[in-house]
Amino acid sequence: MRILVTGAAGFVGRAVAEHLATAGHQVTGVFHERPPLERGLPSTVVHKKADVLDAGGLRSVVLGEAFEGVCHLAGLTNVRVSFRDPLRYFAVNVQGTVNLLAALAEASRTSGIVPRLVFASTAAVYGDPTSLPVGEDHPTRPTSPYGASKLAADAVIGYQAGTGAIGAVSLRCFNVAGAVAGVGDHDLRRLIPKAVAVSGGLPEDFVLNGDGSAVREFVHVADLADAYALALVAAVPGEHRVFNVGSGTGVSIAEVLRTVEQVTGGRVPVVQRPPAREPHELVADSARIRIQLDWKSDRSDLTTIVADAWQAAPRLRRPSA
Repeated sequence: MRILVTGAAGFVGRAVAEHLATAGHQVTGVFHERPPLERGLPSTVVHKKADVLDAGGLRSVVLGEAFEGVCHLAGLTNVRVSFRDPLRYFAVNVQGTVNLLAALAEASRTSGIVPRLVFASTAAVYGDPTSLPVGEDHPTRPTSPYGASKLAADAVIGYQAGTGAIGAVSLRCFNVAGAVAGVGDHDLRRLIPKAVAVSGGLPEDFVLNGDGSAVREFVHVADLADAYALALVAAVPGEHRVFNVGSGTGVSIAEVLRTVEQVTGGRVPVVQRPPAREPHELVADSARIRIQLDWKSDRSDLTTIVADAWQAAPRLRRPSA
């Protein structure tokens, strides 16, 4: 399959592009900037530079080849930053998606191919859950500009799928971590990368919002990449399907920090601050994707996720005694 991956320089996008290329697909990765060499994508992945907000440049990439599948991962993803800059979050996550859909529609009219689209949605669309675990039928009441922008993009994709122009799947991920092929998440605004970095000697404390009792769940990035591959196959023209992607096992932030210390052998000094404006507990019901797509989360136990993240951060690791 000829597949376009937007956001291919990102943590998840890189893993998805590698997974698909390794499986034998013809993969073109779209990068906002040229990817750094240490990302280590397979040489078979074609690199294209484009910005989803540049409709003309994105159109040129999409019309350059008759893509049969698209994994749309380009977007802004930080909940707290979205409160400071909501306009940019809506521009990138919503208008960027509209630009991509318009380019795909034009390409489809030329090639006659109805593309399969898999969209990187998020559990943040559910907001503060009223029941747990959270299934796909739970009411969507996002509490952040990030979640609201992703929900709006979900809606646009659904309406476009209703025209028959695409077959679409939205994957709502709950938290992703770990590493693939020795490449982990370098965004130290995220819980596990920051905790691993602090444990490994980063001269900072770990800022803990609240008392550590907030519960989250984590999915290994390799398991998430599997979900994208399965979703591409499952996308049907004229339909928009939604799947949660999560381990289904909730862990407290305090437990995450303890696991990081156990795996790395280092301490994670903590500075405690007031609780953030976020749901206290967020755990997925991923039965739908497990049953309908036969997806598995075999690598998504917390210890494996932390160990892989740690192994992918060699520059932070203390030398052996």
